Amino acid sequence: MDIRIATSDDIELLMSSRLEVLRVVNDLDPAYEYSDEIIENSREYFKNGDHTTVLAMDGERVIGCATICYIYMMPTFSHPTGKRAHLMNVYTMKEWQRQGIAKKMVSMLIDEAWARGVTEISLDATEAGRHLYKKLGFVDSKEGMVLTRG
Repeated sequence: MDIRIATSDDIELLMSSRLEVLRVVNDLDPAYEYSDEIIENSREYFKNGDHTTVLAMDGERVIGCATICYIYMMPTFSHPTGKRAHLMNVYTMKEWQRQGIAKKMVSMLIDEAWARGVTEISLDATEAGRHLYKKLGFVDSKEGMVLTRG
C-alpha cells in the first residue's frame, strides 16, 4: 500500500474516487448516473482548484482518498493570514478501514495546511468519521451559520 499526494496525471483516479465517495456517503445505488454538472465541475476543480488530494493505493487501485480545499478570505484578528481550509472527501474502502489509512491521509493534509499558513481547518463530519477527527484534535463548532440556495 502506498499513500501519496495526487498529481494532475491522476485525474481519472481522482474522479473515480470522488464519485465513489458521493455514492457511499449519499447511499446511492451502484447504477446511479451522476449529472454532467457534477462530473464536469468536479473534474474542473481537480484540474484548477486550490486543493491537495491524497490517494491511498493498493497497486493501481484507489483504496482511500482525502482532499483539503484552500479558502482565502479577508484577514481577521483570529485569522491574520486570511488562509483557511476545508477537509472533505475522506474515504477508505470498507475492507481497508480500521488500519490507520484515513488518519495518515488526514494527518498529511493537516501538516501541509499548517505549513501553508492556514489558521483554521473545517470539515463536515459523518457520524462514522467523528471519532477519527476528534482524535486528531477537531472540536465541534457552534459559531457558524449557513444559508443555502434551495
